[in-house]
Amino acid sequence: MPTLQHGIHANLAQILHQLLQVFLVGLTIGMTRTVVPGLAETEFGLGGQQFFLLTTFVVVFGAVKAVMNLFAGRFSDRFGRKRVLITGWIAALPIPFLLLYAPNWGWVVAATALLGINQGLCWSMTLNSKLDMTHLNQKGLVNGLNEFSGYAAVALAGVVTAWLVDVYGARLGLFLFGTTVIVLGLVLAVLVVKETRPWALAHVKETPPNLPLSGEGQETDHSLRSSPDKGRLGGVSSPSLGQAFLYASWQNRNLLALNQAGLVEKFTDALVWIILPVWFVSQNLTLVQASSIIGIYALVWGASQLITGPASDRFGRKPLIVGGMWLCGIGVLLLVLTESVWLWTLEAGLIGFGMAMLYPTLGAAVADVSPPAQRSTLLGVYRFWRDFGYAVGALSMGLLAQWAQGLDVTFWLVGVAMLLSGAWVALAFTKE
Repeated sequence: MPTLQHGIHANLAQILHQLLQVFLVGLTIGMTRTVVPGLAETEFGLGGQQFFLLTTFVVVFGAVKAVMNLFAGRFSDRFGRKRVLITGWIAALPIPFLLLYAPNWGWVVAATALLGINQGLCWSMTLNSKLDMTHLNQKGLVNGLNEFSGYAAVALAGVVTAWLVDVYGARLGLFLFGTTVIVLGLVLAVLVVKETRPWALAHVKETPPNLPLSGEGQETDHSLRSSPDKGRLGGVSSPSLGQAFLYASWQNRNLLALNQAGLVEKFTDALVWIILPVWFVSQNLTLVQASSIIGIYALVWGASQLITGPASDRFGRKPLIVGGMWLCGIGVLLLVLTESVWLWTLEAGLIGFGMAMLYPTLGAAVADVSPPAQRSTLLGVYRFWRDFGYAVGALSMGLLAQWAQGLDVTFWLVGVAMLLSGAWVALAFTKE
């Protein structure tokens, strides 16, 4: 068996296949981003003031995806990345049919539950696989490439599906687009993608064997070093999922700061997903116009990560995370304070760039303090909290909007939360 080599250049063909996979995953979620909220009333019978019901599909998506993220890393360490990837695509197969034949909003919620499974398993595996194959000092670049591919696809799918809805109607347009993308993703995952777990095990051999689970001299490290079966790397023993979850979610100061930032930044994306299409339509924009503005957000987010991902490798994680959180918070507040299409477009780009600063950097920062043997598990814990932010944010926005009988209050909720979360990272995150 040939010796495995790490690095982007040495594994370029397979990394390109993985980038295509995450592009297809991005197309799958992107088809729901503008069309479903924008047509909730006309196609699925939601009245204009049923704000809480409108948010339910993202609440379910976030909860399901969060759980899938938590277990995806563990499953991939036990059963391999490729099997988990294929399972995620199989889970997505019913989605276009549910949207095509949906008699009520409950079917849309069920479809987005399956979408959460697909996203939690497939997006996680594309990133884990690329991290497996590349050098440890390429984490920021790899995260940037991964998120660029995925969110460029989200932007493209939003615009394309809005156009297909104009031509074929909402249900048929989503069905044609979704079926094509999902089947292609599954076929390529089965036939082309390689299992990359061996590359991850090769990383373990390059790492000193008896380091604590996450950390470098932290006060809480003793909790995972207190017995021979806890907190060991590179050997037979390893922490359980419960131990890793508790450690990353509460005991480790750096991981706690990163996890809360991941959770809160999803408030911004939930706002863009649920609230902005409806809010723009209420400002007398067409669905295609709304999709185009929202597409700018996703496109800037995706493309800018080609810069911000490598920049975090060179200049450190903390400045980009904190700056990105604050830039998003300011951009969200400006949206509700302005009334011009051009300003909304500029502000959407501003928020997208803020997300590009923080998004790949958060994942890379978690990987920085994660030993290779447990990296997938700890990234899974981070992704659990990050995507649980969809559920927390959507639920909070839905309840607040229902209480206020208007959408403007949700912008203030998200903007202030982003500013405060960035301040937490600025004060608590100590590892560069």
